[in-house]
Amino acid sequence: MSEAKILLADDDEELCQLLRDFLTRDGFAVDVSHDGDAALARARAGGYDALVLDVMLPGRSGLDLLRELRRDHALPVLMLTALGEDLDRILGLELGADDYVPKPCNPREIAARLRAILRRTRGDGDSARLTDLSAGPVSLRAASRSVTLHGEALPLTGTEFNILAVLLREAGRVVSKETLSQDVLGRPLGPFDRSIDVHISKLRRKLGHAADGESLIGTVHRGGYVFRVVEER
Repeated sequence: MSEAKILLADDDEELCQLLRDFLTRDGFAVDVSHDGDAALARARAGGYDALVLDVMLPGRSGLDLLRELRRDHALPVLMLTALGEDLDRILGLELGADDYVPKPCNPREIAARLRAILRRTRGDGDSARLTDLSAGPVSLRAASRSVTLHGEALPLTGTEFNILAVLLREAGRVVSKETLSQDVLGRPLGPFDRSIDVHISKLRRKLGHAADGESLIGTVHRGGYVFRVVEER
């Protein structure tokens, strides 16, 4: 993986210096912003491969920043949330964050999560196993990492794209949450981890309903999720 340029948005100057030093030694190029408005402007200006974003920021909260950013930008986002703040994590994922890490955080975990996010959003390593896929009204193109629904472009985050790719590859068969977490997030599914559920919920809203009026993505109790193959009317 070539050097990635990261924007780190956090008002804790000591933590920022620690993370910046570690990530730089680990092969990342890192810029830092301590203010929400300034971070949003820099993220929108482009040139970054990912954003590490704290929920609590002066000027504009991390969640407000993410909401604004997702109106016109698909920049991968790793959220930093307070330990135990499940609502912030769920809101962050709902607003388009790719993953989260609770504070206090280990710099090694930040680096590992960033590499996992960049691998899946860049498609690194996918070329050998990801091919063009189609099921019902949905078509996925591997080379361009794009999706169409009824022939119209469907905007997805990198994480949503990869979840959909796994489900389409196994269309009609159940895919467990553990498999989705390992294949897409690059980590085991924790006992109270709702990340996959939230990403699936967002995908369902974007995909709409099948010809039978039900969701294209079905839930199998204690099993996982399945992309339903429904005959178009």
